[in-house]
Amino acid sequence: MTVSVLVDITTGALCPGESTCSEAIYLTGLQQTVVGIFKMVMLPLLGQLADEYGRKPMLLITISTSIFPFALLAWKNSKEFVYAYYVLRTISYIISQGSIFCISVAYAADVIEGSKRAAAFGCITGLFSASHVLGNLLARFLPEDCIFGVSIFLLVCATVYMKIFLVETVNTAQNPHQHRPCFAMITGVFQHRWNSMKETVSVVASSGTLKRISLVSFFYTLGMSGITNVLLYYLKSAFGFSKNQFAEILMMVGIGSIFSQILVLPLVNPLLGEKGVLCVALIASIAYAVLYGLAWAPWVPYLSASFGVIYVLVTPSTYAVISKAAISADQGKAQGLIAGVQSVASLISPLAMSPLTSLFLSSKAPFHCKGFSLLCASVFEVIALGQACLLKPEQSSNNDPPNDDESIEAPLLS
Repeated sequence: MTVSVLVDITTGALCPGESTCSEAIYLTGLQQTVVGIFKMVMLPLLGQLADEYGRKPMLLITISTSIFPFALLAWKNSKEFVYAYYVLRTISYIISQGSIFCISVAYAADVIEGSKRAAAFGCITGLFSASHVLGNLLARFLPEDCIFGVSIFLLVCATVYMKIFLVETVNTAQNPHQHRPCFAMITGVFQHRWNSMKETVSVVASSGTLKRISLVSFFYTLGMSGITNVLLYYLKSAFGFSKNQFAEILMMVGIGSIFSQILVLPLVNPLLGEKGVLCVALIASIAYAVLYGLAWAPWVPYLSASFGVIYVLVTPSTYAVISKAAISADQGKAQGLIAGVQSVASLISPLAMSPLTSLFLSSKAPFHCKGFSLLCASVFEVIALGQACLLKPEQSSNNDPPNDDESIEAPLLS
């Protein structure tokens, strides 16, 4: 709900009366860089903790941190409050961005057999797209000063819902360090985390599939995160798009994504397999980036956005490949480490994309091509496609839950 309105608020607060705001672009890039630095460690760590201490507490922590940044903008959207929002949102992103999905996917893998996981992950990401559609619909029609208040209410509802209804799927062991002296306990915790990190790296390094999919994820994220980071500012500067046009594009993609992930993916996955779906989705991401970069009229971004309906299948197919290649006890570790690889890409991309986009949107551009940075990002999508074509999916011999009754009833009884 807040995505489309944030561009107008940040631009209005930081660069009043201007359609292009380099300060907002650089600030967003700085935020993404800082988040990427810390997420390299945080995502694998949260994956480990989810395997050891349970999925539910980690999900509660990650989602609840999103409430506070929006509370600031609900209070006031002056320049000082926008800066404070960026600080709190950066902290929130470090904890929650990416981790909510990788922990949710690990949760689903606890109770769903391997052959059905691609469809299940597609359902998860499809529901995520449905929430985007509803959020953008509300953003299109709600008054701007109500959007953040409503978003806070929904985030609180999500946290309360999980606290009451979510069933834990991991049988947590007693902390071996809790009865030791303070200093020994602290050193023991760090030693345990270090050993867990080495074990996590070993899980991925020992699997050819996980190594290859990590390269696919890296280059795909390198391109797409760079595009996402600057896209709305590019559209605002190049075509004068505002909150309404942003909401329309996001809703169009979201509605199509619901059908492609919930209805189409379960039908095409048995025919093409996870690798085939992944390759088709990556081809769509290339077309998406190229059309945005070459957009010559206001209707072209709408055509480009339509490819988002297909490239969204990269996410569930990637989750399925990772899930099948890791055993049940390592789901959080594998998903978390590869999410950490994606965060490295998210760290690198704004270092080039923010100044490059700002340059080609300014009057000092070496040649006329306002979307040149988006064309550069498409090169990384091509590399990701090449790596995906070399992928040889494998299935771990011990990644299915024993049976549905045992996997769900045991946590209920405990």
